[in-house]
Amino acid sequence: SGTTGKPKGVMLSHENILSNVIACFSCLPPKKNMRALSFLPLNHIFERMISYFYLFTGTAIYYAESLDTIGDNLKEVKPDIFTTVPRLLEKVYDKIMAKGSELSGVKKKLFFWAHGLATKFEINKPLGTVYKMQLALANKLIFNKWREALGNNLTCIVSGGAACQVRLIRIFTAAQIPILEGYGLTETSPVISVNRYEVQDRKFGTVGPLIDNVEVKIAEDGEILCKGPNVMMGYYKQPELTSENIKDGWYYTGDIGMMIDDKFLKITDRKKELFKTSGGKYVAPLPIENKLKESRFIEQVIVVGSGEKFVGALLIPSFSNLKEWARENGITETSHQALITNPKVLAMYKDLVETFNKYFNHVEQIKKFELLPNEWSVETGEMTPKMSIKRKVVMEKFRDSIDRIYA
Repeated sequence: SGTTGKPKGVMLSHENILSNVIACFSCLPPKKNMRALSFLPLNHIFERMISYFYLFTGTAIYYAESLDTIGDNLKEVKPDIFTTVPRLLEKVYDKIMAKGSELSGVKKKLFFWAHGLATKFEINKPLGTVYKMQLALANKLIFNKWREALGNNLTCIVSGGAACQVRLIRIFTAAQIPILEGYGLTETSPVISVNRYEVQDRKFGTVGPLIDNVEVKIAEDGEILCKGPNVMMGYYKQPELTSENIKDGWYYTGDIGMMIDDKFLKITDRKKELFKTSGGKYVAPLPIENKLKESRFIEQVIVVGSGEKFVGALLIPSFSNLKEWARENGITETSHQALITNPKVLAMYKDLVETFNKYFNHVEQIKKFELLPNEWSVETGEMTPKMSIKRKVVMEKFRDSIDRIYA
């Protein structure tokens, strides 16, 4: 465990993990003889626990050859289920959208019409007869290709490890590819809550109802506390750290959240990632980052501004979409560095950020940003193996860019 700090050894007992496996039985599809594709690291508790779940339920596990072959492996294996992290889901979505942009004429219009319908999709709310008919048509003409690309046999995708954009969950679910987002930590074996396969136990924008035998309470400062048979034995050879994090059986998760309708858990941010501006106002970066990533021109983002007068951001463009936009706007440069310093490109991103600022209160609005030329990755050290951004590493590595924002 240690996306946000020094890695720690988490001691999980047989009972811890088994309790989590058994509690997940009622959460996932009640289908017999399923096939699963596995590609997340097996040394992470999320994939480890779900592998035990597969073994326990007689689900056949197929291992992807590598992260680069997932697309081919999906078509080959035709899985009923797989677990993923949001970053990989974003990449799948970006590929689909890039293909849609390459279409022309009626096909392109139909693609974006279907996509537009999907962005308005709701669960557990009346949708109206006309909308339902339109969506059924979109599923027949357009989204059937999406399902084919994922093996054409998916019952659901389970997402964890980091916050997933609500817009992605909404769109994929409308396309008859339900995404069940869950929440947990290594210290909780890992699942605390998950959106269920049954629609009445799902809510967009939340991480679902709690699993059986797990309790949650929200501390006065908003921190999520968890109690149950899934809570770890402790940190390996770190008794002081253990007693700091587990008090009276309650594990202090370090995440800020709330209960919606007394049923669904919603995560708003990591306690450690909240920061104060020099004006003394608290800012939660995660919701701002997730909103910005809804743009097809933004690949990755980190919000900065601790101890500063205003909030800024480091943005990495989605270069495939940016290059297409540049061509359409008469820009001949194609190198990443040339694009991010082009005045027309900078003006476009300034307008883009402004359109998103209206969703945030005055303190949270991004006043200045820097565009960066290369994607953050596991290989270059800015991301963990489960594709979460290492905030501290990015802040240190791109200190010059942050300094320019506040110069």
